[in-house]
Amino acid sequence: MLDNNIKNQLKSHFESLTQPVELLIALDDSKKSAEVENLANDLASLSDKFTVINNPDTSARRPSMVVHSPIKNTHITFAGVPMGHEFTSLVLALLHTGGHASKAKSEDIEQIQSLTQELNFEVYISLSCQTCPQVVQALNTMAATNSNIKATMIDGALFQDEVEERNILAVPAVYLNGEPFSQGALSLTDILNKVDSKGAAKQAAALSEKDEFDVLVVGGGPAGASAAIYSARKGLNTGIVADRFGGQVADTLAIENFISIKATEGPKLVAQLEEHVKEYDVDVMHNQRAAALGYNNGYEITLENGAILKAKSLVLATGARWREMNVPGEQEYRGHGVAYCPHCDGPLFKGKPVAVIGGGNSGIEAAIDLANIVQSVTVLEFADTLRADEVLIRKAKSMANITIIKSAQTTEVLGDGKKVTGLMYTDRVTGESKELELAGIFVQIGLIPNTEWLKDSDLELSKFGEILIDAKGTTSLPGIYGAGDATNTPFKQIIIAMGSGATASLGAFDYLIRHSDETEQDQSAA
Repeated sequence: MLDNNIKNQLKSHFESLTQPVELLIALDDSKKSAEVENLANDLASLSDKFTVINNPDTSARRPSMVVHSPIKNTHITFAGVPMGHEFTSLVLALLHTGGHASKAKSEDIEQIQSLTQELNFEVYISLSCQTCPQVVQALNTMAATNSNIKATMIDGALFQDEVEERNILAVPAVYLNGEPFSQGALSLTDILNKVDSKGAAKQAAALSEKDEFDVLVVGGGPAGASAAIYSARKGLNTGIVADRFGGQVADTLAIENFISIKATEGPKLVAQLEEHVKEYDVDVMHNQRAAALGYNNGYEITLENGAILKAKSLVLATGARWREMNVPGEQEYRGHGVAYCPHCDGPLFKGKPVAVIGGGNSGIEAAIDLANIVQSVTVLEFADTLRADEVLIRKAKSMANITIIKSAQTTEVLGDGKKVTGLMYTDRVTGESKELELAGIFVQIGLIPNTEWLKDSDLELSKFGEILIDAKGTTSLPGIYGAGDATNTPFKQIIIAMGSGATASLGAFDYLIRHSDETEQDQSAA
């Protein structure tokens, strides 16, 4: 199951284990059960701390493997074969169950340990989903820390009866004690704040007590990371406040135009960015979303949890998100057939007909990826020509189960009250209204800047909601700089965002030098 190279690496990691771990396997006659059994035996061969036991629980999902601590009585379950993006989740579960310390923040660990209620989490994933491991690992950390908490990862492609019964059409989908809990990206802090209301208030109070930053970067994508590094290298007191480190890049599968690196993947690049930021004295405040911009003897960023951060200068790099169709039925069936991440949710539509809305690079790439999983893909493009690169168009046209319809305006998402059943579109040439029978709709029609929180401020935005900046990243307010996809920069690319982050940071540094001189002169005059 595991090759020798991986075994050697794991054996080295498992040498740090101090406590026994039981691998409780529940099997049937399927091929996937054989894979789980082989995986468990391979793991057991790498450490004398591991013992493989047939799971005595007759109600257990099959195939599945429970990572169980006989000392702490903790349970972390993997229903399916935890390979692909979830292999790291399995390795971490083994390490944490076996006594290896978690890298979670000490305050989060203390909060987990203080929970007294019984919490049984189930998270439905797809092995190709890059967002899912973050959620799985957060839940596993909780389960490995507190025996009152159980966590189960469920491969939606393998347990399709459950997926259909619960009408799950987007991952990660989390259930708590049998009831829907969340859908989509979720951090450990987010989960703790949802199950422990007192935790959010404590966190907000702690954030508000932080000293004033020289430079506060709002946003943790490529632009924000670049800005923070450049600021810290100047010796400035620098902070990053971000809803999710990496932003949209974390959801990007293949990156082949990042100069000097032939090919990489979004999560890998995000991890490298975060490690680079950690090399400097940067205060990174994860899982926090800006709610308002104000001024009170310095700039203030009010967060959604009520905390207020103060700064002498700001770099706004809040990025962008997928644009929505804004047609009837889209919101009703969001997560129930309307999706925005083909890599995450594609496997849930195996063997079914789907549509991709948008004929740009993202849309055509999505169609190509999906065509290897689903029954058929229909691409609907509003314009009379495709905007994707020619190489992608040729590839899509070469695939027998991809149909491209141009001059098509989507007008409505259709459904049966529970899930998507199709869509209506208008042929913009003939004016005729047409219907497509579908199981899923993947929306890939560009980006919209994350700047709604700025609309009540004095900061000047474009008619599209973009932060207006000049060549130095300067905005309409002194001491505030913009960078990346949230601005009116014409081209939305990772490498361009990084450059604009550096530019904005240097602009802030120049502002602080001049501003500090003025402040000293004012103080002398006083």
